[in-house]
Amino acid sequence: MLKPTKWISYFFLFQALLVCSSALGETSEPINPSLSLIASLDLAVPHSFCGEPVPMDNREVKERFEKEILLSLWNRAQVVLWLKRSRRYLPYIEKMLKKNGLPDDLKYVAIAESALRPHAGSQKGAMGFWQFMRGTGRKYGLTINRRIDERRNLFASTGAAIKYFKDLHEEFGSWTLAAAAYNMGEKGLMSEILEQQTDDYYQLYLPLETQRFLFRILSIKVILSEPEKFGFKLQKYDYYLPLAFDKVRIKSVGEVPIRIVAQAATTHFKVIKDLNPEIRGHYLVAGTHEILVPKGASTGFQKRLKLLIKRFSLGQNERIYVVRKGDNLSSIAEKFNIPLAALFIWNRIDLKRPIHPGDRIVVHPEK
Repeated sequence: MLKPTKWISYFFLFQALLVCSSALGETSEPINPSLSLIASLDLAVPHSFCGEPVPMDNREVKERFEKEILLSLWNRAQVVLWLKRSRRYLPYIEKMLKKNGLPDDLKYVAIAESALRPHAGSQKGAMGFWQFMRGTGRKYGLTINRRIDERRNLFASTGAAIKYFKDLHEEFGSWTLAAAAYNMGEKGLMSEILEQQTDDYYQLYLPLETQRFLFRILSIKVILSEPEKFGFKLQKYDYYLPLAFDKVRIKSVGEVPIRIVAQAATTHFKVIKDLNPEIRGHYLVAGTHEILVPKGASTGFQKRLKLLIKRFSLGQNERIYVVRKGDNLSSIAEKFNIPLAALFIWNRIDLKRPIHPGDRIVVHPEK
């Protein structure tokens, strides 16, 4: 028999669950979660993926789909985030898919892969909206190094994903198999097709993650196509705002602090980093860059940037300390009463390379 204190705890837990359900678009009256989920299965019937039929009359296929739809619906907070982010990113993905003649359903792959998070990463090293591995990303034209990682850039990574899907569809002749190959790799999938002597995705025994992958995509498609049917009743103001930006071109013979770019765009460092998640660290490397700035900030941007870079360059000598014998980074930071971490930011210091007498260290921020 439960103690009174435990009964009280369970009562408040139940009340909290009801409040959460209400916030996610559910009725505030008591419900039976199991009945709610079972009823949802009758509504969730995927007919196709990229125009290719899903054999739901196959009981094993139906079982695999029901597992994924139930798991998706149970994690209602995650579905709400899918929906809220959808109007920020999906319109750009949809436009690029349409322009390149690819099926609209491929947009759900990005949700399955990253939940539309630019910095989503996996233990295997996949990164970004479309979860590209380094090798595959570079193969399809993405710049990936310690200063720039275009897997995190919505437009560059979507362009690379489009090229990859075109190649996969050409190789396998099916968007369903193309999605499977996207998940497990084309060589691995082709090997299984040859060994098992079938190219029917639904009859192939593949790695468990790949066996689930398409059904996860289908569950996302079904829910996001008609969210109200499943109790997700978001108003227009509930969705995150769409991306709003101008594009500017920055050409520099030397490194440019992002702080200066932000000043030229009359905004904050964080805004520039959020609009350009592919930029790693605090500086743009020398060269030509096309970056995003807040809507309207492009007006007068180049003039302001030129002035700020000139001022930054003129003040360089006043910010430099020449390393002496016996110095180390900690002692230099203490001498100038600045955080040690600031020295790492201002000087892009490689921890594997020690400093030496005669090295020039930035010890004051640019003004």
